[in-house]
Amino acid sequence: MINEVNNTILFWEYFEKWIEVYKKGAIRDVTLNKYYMSLRWVKKLAPNLHLGDLSRITYQQILNDYALDHEKQTTMDFHHQLKGAILDAVDEGLIPRDPTRKAIIKGKQPRDKKIKYLNQYELHTLIASLYLKEEISWDWFILLVAKTGMRFSEALAITPKDFDFSRQTISVSKTWDYKGSGGFLPTKNASSVRKIQIDWQTVVQFSTLVKNLPEEDPIFVNKKIYNSTANDVLARHCRETNIPVITIHGLRHTHASLLLFAGVSTASVARRLGHASMTTTQKTYIHIIQELENKDIDLVMRSLSTLG
Repeated sequence: MINEVNNTILFWEYFEKWIEVYKKGAIRDVTLNKYYMSLRWVKKLAPNLHLGDLSRITYQQILNDYALDHEKQTTMDFHHQLKGAILDAVDEGLIPRDPTRKAIIKGKQPRDKKIKYLNQYELHTLIASLYLKEEISWDWFILLVAKTGMRFSEALAITPKDFDFSRQTISVSKTWDYKGSGGFLPTKNASSVRKIQIDWQTVVQFSTLVKNLPEEDPIFVNKKIYNSTANDVLARHCRETNIPVITIHGLRHTHASLLLFAGVSTASVARRLGHASMTTTQKTYIHIIQELENKDIDLVMRSLSTLG
């Protein structure tokens, strides 16, 4: 690594150098920022701990202290980031044994996270309130996310070339760096690269809208973009139509929820949303899946009762 790195270096200093050498330039900025956030916590929780003094007890104490302010899943993510650096230190002979072995992951009780989404009537009401004129606007953006379930950054990156109107699909193959300096970035994961089927009405609307636009330029980006701007426009529509106020991400949840309630399989919804696995979809929409299971039980019982 770097010549001055030995087991007398402070642990947080080693972790900082490790991030610079192995992570900077190799991962997306949003992920890199999470590593730097972990670094700040290590510096706060163990400012004087030397790398050579890392043991199972000292490491577990760091995790325990971190867990006092974080939920279990967040503590697990923190642990995985530190473990990557520590295992490299073990490989380099800076630490004799792996202090992360058999680490116990604790955390605060997670808060009830009620996903905000609209029902079918509310979504129809919202869409009817959109002012879809000939010029590009946030109203068109709201319609696109409602009809496709795309992530905010994915929808921002859509260009006219991504539409295949004859096959009624939109290709999602990139995102827009709205948190940074702009420009295209890779998708969140490999599963996020996908083609989304769209209805004929959306085809007609967007084929007219993008007809004279540059093929490879993002449709909705002409200056610095802020997530809050789109959310403010959406919130205004919600208040004006007297429906629950949701965010752009809430529109993604609305899209998925309506598909699940319509009987679309979890596997198909997962593919449409670009989830890495069905497990993500099941975890996110567990309350809806449970509701559907309860309906299925009622249907089974009614069917069985007619057999006598």
